[in-house]
Amino acid sequence: MSDKIEQVKIEANAELEKVTDEATLRELEIRYLGKKGTVASLMKFMRDIPNEEKPLFGKKVNDLKQELQHEFDTRGAVLRNKTLMAEVQDPFFDPTLPSMDEPVGNLHPLTVITEEIEAIFRTMGFVIPDYPEAESEFFNFEALNIPGDHPARDMQDTFWLKDGNLLRTHTSPGQIRTMQQLKPPYRAIFPGKVYRYEALDASHEHTFHQVEGLVVDKNVSVGNLIHSMKVLIEEIFQRKVNIRLRPGYFPFVEPGFELDMECSVCQGKGCSVCKRTGWVELLPCGLVHPNVLRAGGLDPDEWSGWAFGLGLSRLVMMKYEIDDIRHIMGGDLRFLDQFQ
Repeated sequence: MSDKIEQVKIEANAELEKVTDEATLRELEIRYLGKKGTVASLMKFMRDIPNEEKPLFGKKVNDLKQELQHEFDTRGAVLRNKTLMAEVQDPFFDPTLPSMDEPVGNLHPLTVITEEIEAIFRTMGFVIPDYPEAESEFFNFEALNIPGDHPARDMQDTFWLKDGNLLRTHTSPGQIRTMQQLKPPYRAIFPGKVYRYEALDASHEHTFHQVEGLVVDKNVSVGNLIHSMKVLIEEIFQRKVNIRLRPGYFPFVEPGFELDMECSVCQGKGCSVCKRTGWVELLPCGLVHPNVLRAGGLDPDEWSGWAFGLGLSRLVMMKYEIDDIRHIMGGDLRFLDQFQ
């Protein structure tokens, strides 16, 4: 088998010596180092090798791959320099001409949406405190009226840390922290990243973004909540948006509601994003539960409030008509380039 590896090395170097352009070099690199290339195919011989020799064979194949990659990179640098020198020596080459524009980056659509929301809420008198992504069980669950035996915990599969803390499953802990740190009345939002141990599909991701909102004052009503949410959504989309409010249960609000908007990907006809319903769950909301006010150190007989949790990732999908949430955090530059 060592002879076979050496033979591949000799053949690759011989072909490399004959390459005179970058396109041919790229084709040759794929043929030798691609997923189905010559080097990768050497691993099929692993099954014929005694167990005690397999680690050494695997190391030799890996060493070959690294060595050939270095040779290809070196040859590529030589060819690129050769092409550049040919351009410089062209009698029509003018070094005084302006250079080509350098490509520039652009803001991620999540950043754009977050900044828009922050600007909208600032005009409505909201402050924007920042809270940690690693939270205690108290702030993430217990203070939000979600004790250890509460079934709502099953709805939020959690990433637990070795020190007993967790990665926050929602931005709702900001409600308690704000109540403990600020003197009412106040209005606050807290955008940020959240984590859940989710099964991934077109509308679910293990890492996504939310923004939590909280108003604490005297004599707060559901009407105040609906007005603020309608202003927010129409400002973001810069158009009239079809929404619906339906009863919903969430431990930290009473009464609770689900606010849905018509799916902008399919215009309400039904698709994978809206699970064929024509509607996308955008935000849970409601009046702050008295137990949550008490956990935040407030007297529910004196103070009341409303709260909402808006899915920023899904909002991005609706605004830009993105059909798969996994694109948002995927890091594919081709996807991000569309938002320049």
